[in-house]
Amino acid sequence: MSQKLQFTLDFEEDVNEYLAKKYPVYSSFRIISQSLDARNANRGKRPKYHYVIEAIKNGETFNELESLKNFSKHEAFPRKPVIVGAGPAGLFCALRLIEYGIPSIILERGERAHKRMIHISKFWRYGEFDSDNNVCYGEGGAGLFSDGKLITRIKSPFVQYVMDKLVEFGAPKETAYMSNPHLGSNKIRKLIGEITEYLRTRGCEIYYNCRVDEIIVDSSKTKVQGVVCSDGKKFDSDHLILATGHSAKEMYFHLQDLNVEMKSKDFAVGVRVEHPRRAIDFIQHGPFSEGHELGSARYRLSWENPETKKGTYSFCMCPGGYVLSSGTDSEGIVVNGMSNYARNSPWSNSALVVSVESGKDFSTKDLMSGLRFQHDIEKKAYELSVEKASGKEVPAQGLKDFLDDKSSENLKAKTSCPSGIFGTDLNQVLPSFITDHLRSALKDFDRKMNGFISNEALFLAPETRTSAPLTILRDKETLESPSIKGFYPCGEGAGYAGGITSAAVDGIKVAESLIKFR
Repeated sequence: MSQKLQFTLDFEEDVNEYLAKKYPVYSSFRIISQSLDARNANRGKRPKYHYVIEAIKNGETFNELESLKNFSKHEAFPRKPVIVGAGPAGLFCALRLIEYGIPSIILERGERAHKRMIHISKFWRYGEFDSDNNVCYGEGGAGLFSDGKLITRIKSPFVQYVMDKLVEFGAPKETAYMSNPHLGSNKIRKLIGEITEYLRTRGCEIYYNCRVDEIIVDSSKTKVQGVVCSDGKKFDSDHLILATGHSAKEMYFHLQDLNVEMKSKDFAVGVRVEHPRRAIDFIQHGPFSEGHELGSARYRLSWENPETKKGTYSFCMCPGGYVLSSGTDSEGIVVNGMSNYARNSPWSNSALVVSVESGKDFSTKDLMSGLRFQHDIEKKAYELSVEKASGKEVPAQGLKDFLDDKSSENLKAKTSCPSGIFGTDLNQVLPSFITDHLRSALKDFDRKMNGFISNEALFLAPETRTSAPLTILRDKETLESPSIKGFYPCGEGAGYAGGITSAAVDGIKVAESLIKFR
């Protein structure tokens, strides 16, 4: 019978040697959980790893992981479910359905990942924008160009299932047990291709360059009948899973025309702050930041304004990463962060964002006010880029210049951003309540991380797509829209997820609902 063991080791101590010495009776083990504790490392306290392992003796076998158990097969639906979007939510919905023996049709507005990269490179290098192939659209969704973080705060039995499935399709083994697993954009691209090929071999149909422009409903507009794509292709189905991501604004307007129940929701807006990686590593790891195997340092910061009760916080921190231009409109600029598996870029960046409250910071009389709030900021950034550069470069300002309310017109800073930057005053891009809260929060952040305010730090803007500005309502039990039978809003774009893992989990939950209530 296997035995669960918990222990803490110095970060440079070998777990194999420790177990062989301390527990020689066990012949094999597997790590269930591994987490780094580097608190006070900048004060000289040695970092430690906390382990939970499962160990066995000769002749024993490991317990089968719950998330890998087989599932009973079901009869296929008379008409295949249609999944709109090949991001984490859509793909994991399809994976879960296949485990029950139910193939689906997946429709993706963009290209395969490797072809999508060509379009994105042209945008970053030459400013040649493609409305269907960019950092947010295409196979893998927005998660394909992110830090590849699999961190999530949600509590679900499907979280471990997601991790195990990713390992099954090629993710590093530690993905299944690290406390803050990270794939990196370079590994995600290959992994996503493995998932889609697996789905094809199991009977799924996958169509690329197939943007869904219309949801077909019956004459009473209360039941799904299928979809029509931009190229005229029509797909009939009684079950439609909408997993389009948080930037497919055309779909929101189409749903409004169909009288689908939606409501405005809060989101956040701000900047990307970029430091030299060595600076963040030293702030966090102190004397252990060089010559050790701790890797690029992470951080998480938050502050609430005591007067406004509005929060400012770091989001999607990318150690050893890059800042990307990731807009989805030809006349709009948006920034996001990304890193590869090695996290070895000379820079580290994070979003620093301020909460934007529905009904307070934008009106709720118009359901699309949140979308317009985002769009107006992104358009200002683009217009400023056209005026001061070529239209592809990202607005930037030195962090100290920002604090001193001083323009960075003559900025000559190096950056990780492949589109390039131009110096400006970000007051011309962001609403005053955003910049005011950022200035106040920075003072608190520098107290928590001495040296965060630095001559080398840079702000790039705007970070506007932290989450969807709308929630597409659905029944709490069936996950079906109360407006249209057979319609299942899913993932980030529907307002039910906030990252790769939570989006994948939501896709699984929708698949389970289809099975349970078919």
